[in-house]
Amino acid sequence: MQEDESVTLDRTRVPREAVPGAPPAPRNTLAPWVRRLVVAGLLLAAVNLRPAVTSLGPLLKEVRAGLGMSGAMAGLLTSVPAACFALFGFAAPRLARRYGPGAVICAGMAAIAAGLGLRPLAGGTAVFLAASALALAGIAVSNVLMPVIVKRYFPDRVGAVTGLYSMALSLGTAVAAAVTVPLTDALGGNWRLGLAVWAAPAAVAVLPWLPLVRDRSAAPRPPAGTPGVRGTAPATGNGALGEHSARSEHRGGGALGEHGAHGRITRSRTAWMLGAFFGLQATGAYVTMGWMPQIFRDAGVSADTAGLLLAVTMVIAVPLSFVLPALAARMRSQGPIVVVLAGFQVAGFAGLWAAPAATSWLPWLWALLLGVANCAFPLVLTMIGMRSRSGAGVVRLSAFAQSTGYLLSIPGPILVGVLNQASGGWGLPMALMIALVVPQVFCGVSAGRRRHIEDEL
Repeated sequence: MQEDESVTLDRTRVPREAVPGAPPAPRNTLAPWVRRLVVAGLLLAAVNLRPAVTSLGPLLKEVRAGLGMSGAMAGLLTSVPAACFALFGFAAPRLARRYGPGAVICAGMAAIAAGLGLRPLAGGTAVFLAASALALAGIAVSNVLMPVIVKRYFPDRVGAVTGLYSMALSLGTAVAAAVTVPLTDALGGNWRLGLAVWAAPAAVAVLPWLPLVRDRSAAPRPPAGTPGVRGTAPATGNGALGEHSARSEHRGGGALGEHGAHGRITRSRTAWMLGAFFGLQATGAYVTMGWMPQIFRDAGVSADTAGLLLAVTMVIAVPLSFVLPALAARMRSQGPIVVVLAGFQVAGFAGLWAAPAATSWLPWLWALLLGVANCAFPLVLTMIGMRSRSGAGVVRLSAFAQSTGYLLSIPGPILVGVLNQASGGWGLPMALMIALVVPQVFCGVSAGRRRHIEDEL
C-alpha cells in the first residue's frame, strides 16, 4: 500500500533523519476527539464480543430441547466460537491490510448484529449453527484487530487501554449471562426472543466505527516484494516507530512477513507458546461459559440462579481485567501471574467435580474461583502486545496466537459433552480440565519471558 493512498486521522510525522538505530519511545499525537472516538468504539465493540456465547449457556437446555440436539451436538455448538475464531482470525490481517482495521471491525460489528438477529429464527440445528457462525465471524476478526487498534492509537498506554476494553468485554459477558433468563421470562418464556435481544447492542456498536472506516493508517503492510507494492512505510501516526518498522521490514520481509530473511513466524518459540497458552486458557473459558450453567442445573440449581452464577464468573473479571494488564506490563516476566491464575482454575474445576451444589454457598465459590481464572484472557492479550516491538509485529503475532489458540481449543468443549454423555456425570470432564492446566502453566510461563518475536526470527 502506497503512503499517498492512506487516509489518516493524524498527519503528524517524524522525519526519517530523526530515526536512530532503535525506535524512540512511542508518542501519541492524535487529536483528543479521535482518541475519545476510538475509546468509545473499543468499549462498545468489547461489550459485544461475548454475549453471543454467554447468552446461550443459561438457555442451552431449552435450545437443545427446541432444536433436538444431542450431547455431542451441543458440545459442537459450544466449540463453534473457537472454530470460527481460528478460521476467520487467520483472515483478519489480510482484510485489515486491504480495507483497514477500522473498516473490518465495523463490518464485524454488523456481522454480529445480523447473526444474533437471525439465529433465533432457525428451525433446525444447521441453520442455528450457520447464524451463530456469522456472528462469531464478526467477533473473530474484531478479536484479532483490537490489540492492533490499541497499539496504533495508544502506543504509549497499551496496558491501560487493553485493561479498559478487557473490563468492558468482561462486563458485557457478565450482563448477558445474568439477564438473558430474566429477559426470556419477561418475554413469555420464549428462548428465541431471549437470544434475539442481543442483536440490538451489536447494532449500536457499529456507529462509532463508521468515521474510522476510511482510516488506513493502522493497516498492516504486506510483505516486501509483493507485486505492485512499493517499499514505503505506511502512515502510522507515530512516525519514528513507523519508519523503524519499515526499515525492519526491508531487512526481513514484511509487516506480516510470511517469510523472508527473518523467516516464518512459525519459527518463533514465543509465538508458539503464546498460541498454545491462548488455546488452553480459551478451552477453560469456553467450557466454563458453555457448560458451567448446565453443570449447576444438573445439580439442582434453577435456571435463573445458574445464569447469575455465570454472571458472577464473568463480572469478577471486570475489575481484575482493568488492573491485571497494567500490572503485567510492568513485570519482567508474566509467569507468576500465570501460575496464580492456574491455581484458581484447578480449585474451581475441582469444586464443580466434587461438590457443585452441596450447600447453598458453594456454587458461588466455584463461580468466583473460575472468574478469577478467566483473567488469563486479558493477560494473554497484554502479552501479545508486549512480545513484539511494532504495531506490524503485533498484527502478525495477534493473528497467529489467537487463530492457532482457538484452533487448539476446539476439541475441549466437544470432549466435555461427549464424556458427560458417555459417563452420565461431570467427573471425567472436570478431570480432563484439571489435567489441561499443567501444559497451560508450562506454555504461559514460557510465553511470559521477556523477549520479542523479532529477535527469534
